[in-house]
Amino acid sequence: MFSMTATSVTGDSLDSDSEVLLSFKSHLESRNPTERGKYNEWETTEKQDVCQWHGITCTPEGSRVTGISLRDSTISGPLFGNFSALTHLTFLDLSSNTIGGSIPDDLSRCHSLKYLNLSKNIIGGELSLSGLSNLEVLDLSVNKISGDVHSTFPSICNSLVVANLSTNNFSGRIDDVFNECRYLKYVDLRYNRFSGEIWSGFRRLVKFSVSGNRLSGNISASMFRGNCTLQVLDLSGNEFVGEFPGQVSNCQNLNVLDLWGNNFRGNIPAELGSISSLRGLHLGNNMFSRDIPETLLNLSNLVFLGLSRNNFGGDVQEIFGRFTQVKYLVLYGNSYVGGLYSSNILTLPNLSRLDLSYNNFSGRLPSEISQNLTFLILAYNNFSGDIPREYGNMPRLQALDLSSNRLTGSIPASFGKLTSLLWLMLANNSLSGEIPREIGNCSSLLWLNVANNQLSGGLYPELTNMGSNPTPTFEVNRQSEDYIVAGSGECLVMKRWIPAEFPPFIFGLETLTKRSCRSLWDHVREGKCIFPVCPPGSTVGPLDVSGYLQLSGNKMSGEVPANISQMKKLSMLHLGFNEFEGKLPIEIGLLPLVFLNLTRNKFSGQIPQEIGNIYNLQNLDLSYNNFSGNFPTSLNDLNEMSKFNISYNPFIHGVIPSRGQLATFGKDSFLGNPLLQLPSFFNQPGNNNSSSGERDNGREEDEDDESAIDMLAFCWSTVLFYVVALIGTLVLIYFDCPWCRAWLRLVDTFMSSLKILDIGDDIVGIHTLDTKAVSKKKTVISWRSRNT
Repeated sequence: MFSMTATSVTGDSLDSDSEVLLSFKSHLESRNPTERGKYNEWETTEKQDVCQWHGITCTPEGSRVTGISLRDSTISGPLFGNFSALTHLTFLDLSSNTIGGSIPDDLSRCHSLKYLNLSKNIIGGELSLSGLSNLEVLDLSVNKISGDVHSTFPSICNSLVVANLSTNNFSGRIDDVFNECRYLKYVDLRYNRFSGEIWSGFRRLVKFSVSGNRLSGNISASMFRGNCTLQVLDLSGNEFVGEFPGQVSNCQNLNVLDLWGNNFRGNIPAELGSISSLRGLHLGNNMFSRDIPETLLNLSNLVFLGLSRNNFGGDVQEIFGRFTQVKYLVLYGNSYVGGLYSSNILTLPNLSRLDLSYNNFSGRLPSEISQNLTFLILAYNNFSGDIPREYGNMPRLQALDLSSNRLTGSIPASFGKLTSLLWLMLANNSLSGEIPREIGNCSSLLWLNVANNQLSGGLYPELTNMGSNPTPTFEVNRQSEDYIVAGSGECLVMKRWIPAEFPPFIFGLETLTKRSCRSLWDHVREGKCIFPVCPPGSTVGPLDVSGYLQLSGNKMSGEVPANISQMKKLSMLHLGFNEFEGKLPIEIGLLPLVFLNLTRNKFSGQIPQEIGNIYNLQNLDLSYNNFSGNFPTSLNDLNEMSKFNISYNPFIHGVIPSRGQLATFGKDSFLGNPLLQLPSFFNQPGNNNSSSGERDNGREEDEDDESAIDMLAFCWSTVLFYVVALIGTLVLIYFDCPWCRAWLRLVDTFMSSLKILDIGDDIVGIHTLDTKAVSKKKTVISWRSRNT
């Protein structure tokens, strides 16, 4: 055995290298006592030398260690502080771990390093790697490193080819830091806080991205003079102004030009039409003129064309219908009112994705539309009338979003032919009729949102087959090479299609920014795990795919079928604000739910004990139903639950445990249940404000206060009526006349009706019900006979 500190080992032999690595191993083991990577197997034996250890590379003759690769090896804690003792180390990859702290000065003394990858960790502090003069590849992306980069650049520029500093907290100017980097080809500075003007030498790179910073000023013509080798130029999400120069046409190898989200104005450069290699043209969220240059029609390789949020009004420009080569046409967020037919964009032969959301289109939905579409997004317009049954004839359709229009009629049964459909978004319309049983044939349909319509009928057993086998659709997307779609409005779409206000999607409120939505979009389309439905340290694992069924705010009725248990990918079930009835099937306990909301229905019978088996459950709302029987104490085992409401089920009886998960909620979670015995501390001050369930469909937090106010107003108005009626009767008795006698008969009839109702004993409750997730409310007075 040997003992040494992290800075004492050095030497010039394989034996000394092995001692450094064993010191490195001890450093890792001391900070990762349980879960460890393959480095845990490092040890010196006669049968295995250092060069055979996992992740270790040596010189060809096996005399020295040259490389360490421990990517994704469950490493946490600070970075090892003696890598410089490995004097021949040229390759170091510790990416995709949870390494924290700052970068030690020792790393800057690794003068032989050519490749350094510390990406996807939580490293902070400031950057100082000035000693790495032989470095060729530097990847520090997705960390928390801050400060400017001048202490490292241009000191490391002798051989540098790749510099990826994206998704950090770097700040300061970049206009001069790369001037001496003669071999530099790939620079990625996305999602930092760089400010000032742009580096003018970017034309000699292959890829240059500064998306999501605070850069400003003009992009001058001189920046494109001379030889331009750019293939990707991403300036999106900054504060650039002025006209964009046509001299960009000097970059004849350009594949992607992304100018989205700046303040560019004036004409779109006609010279862009001469860049025959251009595949992606992102011009959205600027102030360009609505005149689209005819020269752009010459771009025979153009796949993606985005001109969203440019304040275009009137009819869709006719020229868009002549981009027969385009697969993705994104025009959302303008002010178009017409031109769908006259522009011919609906029948473009190669069109795969059409996004016309957030415009002012009206009239009936177009029925003549390209059969090759995979994404059709017409949400947030003023379309009215029926949904065309022809929309069921698009075999490759993966997403149909018609939400937030004025649509009426029924959901077409022809939708049952859409076996590739992943998303069906029809919320916030005035659709009626039943959800067609044929929808159950949509084997890929994982995300269905029909909330806030006027749908009736039931959740039929056939419907539980939806989403049973999305694998073929995911596989198609995994094999797709259309990477160019990134940046085409995924953030806006994801925020709409992922209900971030509900678990397990609630993480999206913070993470669905431009930093993440591009990669997240691909993960969703390919069926990869993206939703960590349980907190860190939980014994319950994440769901591979988190589907949802959002039926709230309709008029649906009937019982929930027992075979709902076969919807194994369902993590969110929202049936609230409907007229469902009967017993809740015990099979619901077999679903991997994180969110279950049944509020404002007519469910009855025993609450299934089996709900206590849904260990992922975070939000449970059973309020305002007719559940009865003994309260299931198994709910106390739901340790992940943070929202709970069982209020106004007055026939439930039993004892609420004074310890465990249920005791963490206040009495607001149990209102209107007189037969329940609550822990005594619920009545203490401060126990009225605990989490008691989501306030769904736009309800205010003070709903119960409003109900009390409504009751008080009702009582006072009744008393006032009695007083006025009494005074009026006395007056009318004094003045005898025909209309006086008619008034007395009316009062007599009203008094008789009050005797029948016997309101003193039979009022059960007054509550406010929001059936459309909008501001309109109506007060509902529930009457029940004392004999029921």
